[in-house]
Amino acid sequence: MAILNSILTWRMKKRFHQIELFMKYPLEVQKECFDNLIEAGSETLFGKEHDFDKIKTIRDFQNAVPVRQYEQLQPYISKVMDGEKKVLWNTPIKWFAKSSGTTNDKAKHIPVSAEALYDCHYKGGKDMLSLYCQQNHDTHIFTGKTITMGGSHQILADGKGAYSGDLSAILIDNLPFWVSHFRAPEKEIILMGNWEEKIEKMANKTIGENITSISGVPSWTLVLFNRILEITGAESLQEVWPNLELYMHGGVRFDPYHQQFQQLAPKLKYFETYNASEGFFGIQHRMDVKDFLLMLDYGIFYEFIPMSEFDDDNHKTLTLGEVEIGVNYAMVISTNAGLWRYLIGDTVMFTSLDPFKIKITGRTKAFINAFGEELIVDNTEEALNIVCHQHNAIIKEYTAGPIYLNEGANGAHEWLIEFEQTPNNIEAFRNDLDQNLKSLNGDYEAKRFNDMILGPPQLNIVPNGTFYDWLKSKNKIGGQHKIPRLANHRKFIEEIKALLAHD
Repeated sequence: MAILNSILTWRMKKRFHQIELFMKYPLEVQKECFDNLIEAGSETLFGKEHDFDKIKTIRDFQNAVPVRQYEQLQPYISKVMDGEKKVLWNTPIKWFAKSSGTTNDKAKHIPVSAEALYDCHYKGGKDMLSLYCQQNHDTHIFTGKTITMGGSHQILADGKGAYSGDLSAILIDNLPFWVSHFRAPEKEIILMGNWEEKIEKMANKTIGENITSISGVPSWTLVLFNRILEITGAESLQEVWPNLELYMHGGVRFDPYHQQFQQLAPKLKYFETYNASEGFFGIQHRMDVKDFLLMLDYGIFYEFIPMSEFDDDNHKTLTLGEVEIGVNYAMVISTNAGLWRYLIGDTVMFTSLDPFKIKITGRTKAFINAFGEELIVDNTEEALNIVCHQHNAIIKEYTAGPIYLNEGANGAHEWLIEFEQTPNNIEAFRNDLDQNLKSLNGDYEAKRFNDMILGPPQLNIVPNGTFYDWLKSKNKIGGQHKIPRLANHRKFIEEIKALLAHD
């Protein structure tokens, strides 16, 4: 273990210098990535159909290949899953990351090539540790074990040797054997499909281990934490694991969970990544800021669509050299797994151009704009963070959607909130939430003027466990399934209210 610890520390330092290099020459690194992708793609069915052999410039690529969402790329993905070779990428693909996102009831199967595994996802994990260790020279995370809140996977029913499952499960299943020395519990438990049984076994198996770090989505990590405290009778995780140092997380906004984590593990440090089934995109650059360093040498070529032009038929995509700070963009990626000009559904905003750093502002479909208010997740998360601090409240989960104009009645936003710690005065909480949203979003403030178009928000406090029961009713229990924070429709709200009425 000591030898492995020394090797890992040396590799972390070496990789940090490589990160510094691409920060100095970002556009050159992206151009090299683009050229490599086009060369590999020219051997594929997709590349032949889109004349990759004639593409010489980025503009040629943009003219030849339209921006696609999953539904437009799915026929190609189906061919790959049926065993056809060189459809989207020039090397074999047998792994598919199963992702439902937040708004689509049908599962997506995102291809994961060997290049995507090793040159993107694993590289991102190593870089995260490199950046963390660079800022924490006294770290002891390699002296103990890590808990990974992984998903589950299974062989696809077509029998052609393809595998699908949570991205985390795919990563865990393909890790080198020596990683098991740093992991707890054993892989068989981490990859169990029944999450309730998995949590119980993980809790009992890890109580006696020297756990120094944990990674996974916040919601399931909290379930594990609470179960461990129930079993041990301890008041904090540090009583159970005295050397617990680091929580690594990504995929969902952490602000709503932060206070709960602080209560359960007061000495824990946090390090965030921006990763998804489609790729590993960003890493928290510094411990004291929340934006992400955009990782440019992972085999991903980036483009960006200004959200002000998103609904236009002829919207123009911008490369890194054309973006501006403070503009809300939809992110488009081309990857070393054959996702060509793929609209992943996330919106981002640049906070720095030297180096290129971003923050996640929401989803292209996760917003409320029923009345021109253009409310995005970034607004609601920040407003809730402020108002929860004001009222000593802790939110466990929430979702919001519009109440439409009806026979002279104003429209409004309806919120369903599950509190971990309920504020003493719900009415004051609602009013302060409204005021904070106004201060953060000028369009929302304009529509709220004198209640002429948009009335005050309507808050419905739902019982503990409501959102879990809703996900379970839709067979969406697992790490890759997320609560949709905002929607420009009432589908999710009506489903949850129907479930509560039935109970």
